[in-house]
Amino acid sequence: MSDTMTDTIDFDAEWLEPDGEGGFASGTVGGERTRRYHALLLSATTPPTGRYALVQGIEVWVETEHERIPLSTQRYLPDVVYPDGTAHLVRFDDTPWPSWRYAIDAALDVEFELFVAKASCETVLRWRAVPAHDDAGAEPAAGMYGSRTPRAPIVLSVRLLLSGRDYHSLHHENPVFDFEEAGRGNIGWRPYNGLPEIAVASNGTYAHAPEWYRNFLYRFERERGLDASEDLASPGTLTFDLHARDAVVVLRAGAPADLDALAHANALARLERTRREAFDAPLERASDAYLVRRAAGKTLVAGFPWFTDWGRDTFIAMRGLMIATGRLDEAEAILVSWAGAVSEGMMPNRFPDDGGAPEYNAVDASLWFVIAVHDYLLTRHARAATIATLRRAVDAILDGYARGTRFRIGADADGLIRAGTSGVQLTWMDAKVDAWVVTPRIGKPVEVQALWINALRIAGAWTDAWRALEHRAYASFHQRFVDPVQGGLFDVVDEDHTPGKLDRKIRPNQIFAVGGLPYGVLGRDEAQRVVAQVEDELLTPMGLRTLSPRERAYRGRYEGGPHERDGAYHQGTVWPWLMGPFVDAWLRVHGSTGATRVEARERFLAPLRAHLRTAGLGHVSEIADGDAPHTPRGAPFQAWSLGELIRIEQWLRDAAPTHEGDDRWA
Repeated sequence: MSDTMTDTIDFDAEWLEPDGEGGFASGTVGGERTRRYHALLLSATTPPTGRYALVQGIEVWVETEHERIPLSTQRYLPDVVYPDGTAHLVRFDDTPWPSWRYAIDAALDVEFELFVAKASCETVLRWRAVPAHDDAGAEPAAGMYGSRTPRAPIVLSVRLLLSGRDYHSLHHENPVFDFEEAGRGNIGWRPYNGLPEIAVASNGTYAHAPEWYRNFLYRFERERGLDASEDLASPGTLTFDLHARDAVVVLRAGAPADLDALAHANALARLERTRREAFDAPLERASDAYLVRRAAGKTLVAGFPWFTDWGRDTFIAMRGLMIATGRLDEAEAILVSWAGAVSEGMMPNRFPDDGGAPEYNAVDASLWFVIAVHDYLLTRHARAATIATLRRAVDAILDGYARGTRFRIGADADGLIRAGTSGVQLTWMDAKVDAWVVTPRIGKPVEVQALWINALRIAGAWTDAWRALEHRAYASFHQRFVDPVQGGLFDVVDEDHTPGKLDRKIRPNQIFAVGGLPYGVLGRDEAQRVVAQVEDELLTPMGLRTLSPRERAYRGRYEGGPHERDGAYHQGTVWPWLMGPFVDAWLRVHGSTGATRVEARERFLAPLRAHLRTAGLGHVSEIADGDAPHTPRGAPFQAWSLGELIRIEQWLRDAAPTHEGDDRWA
């Protein structure tokens, strides 16, 4: 994103700078914090969990000979913006990291840039004075952190706004907050016992002057029906003479260290720029955001700002984020790590933020693991020991499902997988409000059967015992799921474990019988009817609706408080990640030729490409409204949404998808 006039800048668009451990810096283009999760230093104490917000933001202003000019934007209760730095903002760019340009007067601008150095988990802030008509982004004559000599003295002042709270919470004025400053040229604070210290290195002058800034308003939190106001503590002011040199502030969680802030920031910038330039494409660079450390290994977080790593999301997302981008060593490490977590045939769906026991509460996460293993093994990257480890895990999953496991998950007499107990959400449509499971889908959900049949066929390549069960499940699927009235597939058969009871709601889950998995499980005519129904009822520019607008339970807008939003989450809300299986299915029934790939790119990818410049910059949102204009909602940075876009683009760019199941269309 690069804009030169403020009337073309989307001030609410969000940027993300992850630290590779689950922490991050994030905010808006306009500088206003609209979410409780926007912060400059937000660290994971037990990566990728145990996240604490330490430095929420900054109050920044410039003083010239004639006036004081704000470079920051704050919003306070009841709805007052002061100061408004956007009045002076003339340019924003997010490559290679976020940078802003502010007009000071006719001859002078100030550039501000921010990045997180993954090598050290430090947030670097830098301001420099430049001539107003200087080429934006040009390097200073003396190097990245060199000196400038503007025409008149200019003083920059910075107040850090501190909290020290769980990142889901909010902070309020209290007598316990410790303003005491530690350090010499570099400073630090420990606001609360038991939390990391906030270390600051700068080349400015610090003056201790504690203040509380009260009643900040976070608009997006208010829109979500949540508490939306916060008080932040500011220990003092850092001042810099931009007439003499650039201003630098380096933030990190940990004790202060005596170092040359300017030289340190310069070294971090060079290292980080080199790291980012190693990526071949912007989407690949964006994919790196989700790869984080867990213990001695790696994992994928499901999204930012509020998700950690989830089993289902990891296995779906890694197909695009890791395997399609060629990050095969990382993919192998993640799969091998998860392989050791199989319990009674099940993969964990979630590791709690508090470090508690893994939650085994998903029927599909284990089967998605099998799909990810299949995709990875096709690359022929794995060593013999890895292949053996992954195959053992796959066999353990299928054995557990065939025998029966938690939550009544198991193969029925017809070879299909039944699943579900009252009060538990097991499929990816997992919204729950208190005791209300919004979409319980107890019985035999359609996508679970497609995953099961695929998993059996994959494992049948090395274990003959799975082939008979696969053929039985495949035959039963054709007999039981095809809807002769509406033309698509039933969403659930034997609903509520009642033989013959059918859920006829038109949902996107049926698309997995045609696309999104290695093997199609329908004949050609049936597949065409499924794709036609999904295209007619569910397709939007942002992905697939989770329920047809013709259904009584349809909710076209994802808004309101938690109860209203969770009630709409899978009742019409659009999910961009489903565009991947849809495009795969569409190509299967229309033929994957050069012409159809061009059409698919123009019809289905162009809107998602345009979306990369809104909401979460360079990323794809979690969800969007079912009703036009399909406003992006939920997390602005979502792993499987981006992963599926990358996977689609690889198909359309490199070659036709390998439709391994098409032999059954003969």
